[in-house]
Amino acid sequence: MSDLDQKIIAFDLWHLSLPVTSRRDHGIGTIEGAFDVIVLRLTAEDGSEGWGEASPWAPFTGSPEASFAALDRYIRPHVVGQLVAGSAAIMDTARRAVAHATEAKAALESALFDLQGRILGAPVWALLGGKCRNEIPLSVSIANPDFDADKELMERIAEDGVGIVKLKTGFRDQAFDLLRLEYIRKNHPKFDIRIDYNQGLHPHNAVQKVQEAANFQPTFIEQPVAAHHFQLMKDIRAAIDVPLLADESVFGPEDMVRAIQERICDGVSVKVMKSGGMTRGQTVARIAAAAGMSAYGGDMFETGLAHLAGTHMIAATPEITLGCEFYHARYHLTEDILADPFPCQGGAVQIPDGPGLGYVPDVDKLEHYKRTP
Repeated sequence: MSDLDQKIIAFDLWHLSLPVTSRRDHGIGTIEGAFDVIVLRLTAEDGSEGWGEASPWAPFTGSPEASFAALDRYIRPHVVGQLVAGSAAIMDTARRAVAHATEAKAALESALFDLQGRILGAPVWALLGGKCRNEIPLSVSIANPDFDADKELMERIAEDGVGIVKLKTGFRDQAFDLLRLEYIRKNHPKFDIRIDYNQGLHPHNAVQKVQEAANFQPTFIEQPVAAHHFQLMKDIRAAIDVPLLADESVFGPEDMVRAIQERICDGVSVKVMKSGGMTRGQTVARIAAAAGMSAYGGDMFETGLAHLAGTHMIAATPEITLGCEFYHARYHLTEDILADPFPCQGGAVQIPDGPGLGYVPDVDKLEHYKRTP
């Protein structure tokens, strides 16, 4: 019997509410005070553990309660008692056991790969095809309605070596968006600026507003209008001379195929949580690349644990070339849940080389932040 031919004997869940340092406004909603995540731990017969995180956001992918129920009620029976080696079959069964719930399935896949990696003594990126880079440029989002607070954040991240900012737009008026773009261009000329509307624009004047923002020549503009407005996305793409990225319009590989067919974008934000796992995220990026499109490593409201899943995915996916947005652990959470700091240095996320995900949560923190019914 190989080390992977042992059974998964335990399936533990925590629903956490994690305090944040500031309010963040996105086009479709606001995070203030705290955000919720679900943490999963799988345990094998020899005591090895694997960890995963579901990081939902109700206006985007779903609620934490739905993620918890998907894992606890619908997925658990198909995992406990199965062989560690059977991750592909387990994931296939989980995808059919409950519709949607992409964050729950992402947590399961992360925990399975982490468990396998720790048993084998191999990093998750090795299980995903091998490492193609040692670090990933980090992007930090500028999304506080108090722009003076974001000015302080930009000074801090510039000192830390971060060279990419993504301005969250469309949650207030156009004048506020243009004012902030002008400030960043003038006061931080070295920043690589990206713009993200998170579906925040109304269809009737979306084209004009995006054209005005495009005059600042950002690296890309992301999802100006609602996910289902494919024709309007196509119209906006034709009206601007900077790349247009899809986010909410593309969850998994199926959506990526449609986005290519309908020519709504020049690239895609790949997120482990909306794709339903690392392997499906890789597939999204590869479909995009086959059509000549770019890919970016996005995230939800995540802890360092979910960031690690995205980090290993990007480490093994050469098609994701535009950096990553794994900043919450360092710049947004009051306290991350990892036992050791999420690996960032010189404005880049460092790829872990240790077994599995390379880091583990602090169980005392999980108990401390556990939400009670």
